[in-house]
Amino acid sequence: MKKILSMPVFSLYLLLLAIVSCSVGKKVLIIEQDINPFIQTGSPMSVETALDNDLLKAAEQGRLAIFDLSGNNENKKLIPAQLEKPEAGANVKVVAMAPGGPSEHQKFKLTASEAPFKTIMKVSQDPGTGQVLFEEDDKRVLQYNYQTVYDSTVVRLPGEPVEVHTRTGKDTFQTASIYAVPRSDYIHPLYGLEGEMLTRDWPDGGHPHHRGIFWAWPEVEIGTSRKGDIYALQKIFARPTGKIELTSGTVFAQVAAENVWMWEDRDSIVREEAVIRVYPAKANIRIIDLSIKLDALADSITIATRETNSYGGLNLRMMTPQNQLISYFADQPGSAPLRAWSDFNGTFEGNPSPSGLMVVQHNGNPEYPGAWVEYPNLAWVQPTFPTSGTRFPLLRGKPLVLHYRLVVHAGGKPDENLSKMIWDAYNHTLTPLYLFSNPVE
Repeated sequence: MKKILSMPVFSLYLLLLAIVSCSVGKKVLIIEQDINPFIQTGSPMSVETALDNDLLKAAEQGRLAIFDLSGNNENKKLIPAQLEKPEAGANVKVVAMAPGGPSEHQKFKLTASEAPFKTIMKVSQDPGTGQVLFEEDDKRVLQYNYQTVYDSTVVRLPGEPVEVHTRTGKDTFQTASIYAVPRSDYIHPLYGLEGEMLTRDWPDGGHPHHRGIFWAWPEVEIGTSRKGDIYALQKIFARPTGKIELTSGTVFAQVAAENVWMWEDRDSIVREEAVIRVYPAKANIRIIDLSIKLDALADSITIATRETNSYGGLNLRMMTPQNQLISYFADQPGSAPLRAWSDFNGTFEGNPSPSGLMVVQHNGNPEYPGAWVEYPNLAWVQPTFPTSGTRFPLLRGKPLVLHYRLVVHAGGKPDENLSKMIWDAYNHTLTPLYLFSNPVE
């Protein structure tokens, strides 16, 4: 089910599978590459193909499926599939969770079930607050705060202290901290697989601008005369335009939302599109894909980390768990493949067992891989962007696009082999597929 309020969505690519078409016969997809990384990590696969009218109709009705012909699907179950964006008469991307077990060849047939699959991944917009809530089988997964959040409306743990500031004007407060400013355009709360709250918003102390998972830069310059800080909510703010698209389905739920960066709420300087896609929990992990697109609306805009040598980019302020453990990995320069991921884990309130959040960088990001920065006292680890010592120009007509995968997991730090497979599944951009007319049933 898709709810469209309006906006053109830029493509969010998870795994692009090349396909060769055949004019007659049934469609059978053969994946000749090892799909163990997808199976072992519960990662999504997608294939680009053309669908006939019957399959397009099945997709609209939630009946689109793939059937595993390789012999690994012991119960011969149909596997739900979902289109990224239905467009009649054109090639579409079919998305499904990796099924079955390992084999040298994986054969799948596109088909339709008689009855609709259950829409287990749901996303909705709260009519009162305007915030976006993701759920799996009615269990909360995360909230994307599209509208302004004030200190009195932050989602907190029961009993967490609330420091309320006195508002004297639009988003202006009399407070000991100039950073205690209302905010929007970020993820909080993010929940673990047992319902524990993983992220923190508006913490007491010296960092009230910290806000769950947010994408922002401490140094935003317009020419040489104007300098702002969208990270710490100074002079530049992300404001929602109201252009938002919500997609619920059998395989994933997604929000695509537009914001505009405003200079002191007067001048529009950057148009931002953010896409958050959430998949069901599988094999003790949940995958969340995040893409950010920035289009300059003014000339001579640059972004940088703090003093060009520390934090900025995709920022994560976590709850402080017991037995906190922060780790990160990056292959040596010149390695093939060149992998990069981090992990933050511990025992969070509300869950007696350890859990955590892994962040995977996509190797298509500019200046990949971004350096890792950690602040253990702030429950913080992040991939930074841009490169230390540089400023990245945002140019008209040449958008900046960044992709990240968030992996919520049960248990402590994932072992290195599993982490490598998670990275491989996310960054595997080409798997050959062949279409032929006489499949082995």
